Amino acid sequence: MKTKKTTKVRAAGGGDSGTHEVDAFMAGLDHPLKDEIVEVRRIIGGVSPAIREGIKWNAPSFRTSEFFATIHLRARDKIQIVFHLGAKARDDVQSMAISDPCGLITWLAKDRCLVTVGDVAANKAALAAIVRQWIEYV
Repeated sequence: MKTKKTTKVRAAGGGDSGTHEVDAFMAGLDHPLKDEIVEVRRIIGGVSPAIREGIKWNAPSFRTSEFFATIHLRARDKIQIVFHLGAKARDDVQSMAISDPCGLITWLAKDRCLVTVGDVAANKAALAAIVRQWIEYV
């Protein structure tokens, strides 16, 4: 008897209801880059045990004390993640020192950027490094 392959991900600190919510969302997601999205969840969730996930803005999103990243699902040909410091722009942020030697970041404002991952496997370390740096500001 064959067993059905699932795309469940155990995020860092897994077992919280947000991970179950995202698993359910992913089970119904029809996206050409679904496998890559699953891998991005693993990478981001693996950066710190403080990171949790949930669905915000109708997409998998990640938080520590507040949400800081959301996978941009409208892009159908590349993996993109919007990094932010919550839903509203923050006036208390002058500039963010995020090292990006691979050139993945496009700054949208002083407190938010778009990370275009491209080849997820090739950019795994670079994405993890961006997440590690970003959560210091959250």
